[in-house]
Amino acid sequence: MPDLRRGVLFGVAAYAMWGLFPLYWPLLKPSGAVEILAHRIVWSLAAVVAVLLVRRHWSWVKELVRQPRKLGLLTVAAVVITVNWGTYIYAVNTGHVVESALGYFINPLVSVLFGVLLLKERLRPLQWTAVGFGALAVLVLTVNYGRPPYMALVLAVSFAVYGLVKKQANVGAAESLTVETLVLLVPALAYLTFLQQQGQSTFGTLGAGHAALLVGAGVITALPLLAFTASAIRVPLSTIGLLQYIAPVLQFLVGVLIAKETMPPSRWAGFAIVWIALAIFTYDSFRAARARRPKKKASARPLDHVVT
Repeated sequence: MPDLRRGVLFGVAAYAMWGLFPLYWPLLKPSGAVEILAHRIVWSLAAVVAVLLVRRHWSWVKELVRQPRKLGLLTVAAVVITVNWGTYIYAVNTGHVVESALGYFINPLVSVLFGVLLLKERLRPLQWTAVGFGALAVLVLTVNYGRPPYMALVLAVSFAVYGLVKKQANVGAAESLTVETLVLLVPALAYLTFLQQQGQSTFGTLGAGHAALLVGAGVITALPLLAFTASAIRVPLSTIGLLQYIAPVLQFLVGVLIAKETMPPSRWAGFAIVWIALAIFTYDSFRAARARRPKKKASARPLDHVVT
């Protein structure tokens, strides 16, 4: 199979798994969101360490220890992704699957806005138009919910911050997840120990099946991440940008079709505006990528001539 096609399949698999997460977290009830989060941290570390053991890939540890800046960035990433994971689990298990999907729909627009505010990047007119539509959608949905869509905004902002920090750290996916979960391991274990002592832990008290599902939270965290990494090194960034919409689309469908969440006309209107914003954003990204290609080819000609 050609490398590009394999990369696309890995990408589709990764985003499909992320998109179907809302079907998994309700299976862990009556465990609370924080208990599920703690188990997710512990078993994610176990899963990714198992992968690294199979690959016999440990040379990065010594290298990373010598770079305190990267370790600091990964510590920040660990805290931010904890907020993201915890909010997502809580949203899904309290009947806000559609709102969580909204968070990942607007995440690309928040990332673009961060580029302007933090990295001093300049947006093209169509990018500003997309961001404007995104802001309008949040306003419409605020009126619909009777409050700002807090959970969606927390998910969008936290994941945008996570992406920004990870970009600065520039560490591989498996290696990064190992460090992040290692940073979070002590508080996660401390919380699980506290629950055990209080007689409130659900691990092992609701049967082997429930315990296996809690352990599985780590596996389903590591698998899509590894599939995404395999995709990212094989396909263009523009393709990854398009594939990322698979996850919130599936989340949205799960919320509407399976969880049967209420979707009044005003909420449909808010989501329609979000989708218009994303259509404009995607069109502009492809147009910009196409415009850059001839320049690259033109600049490569003199070099090719010299080599020949």
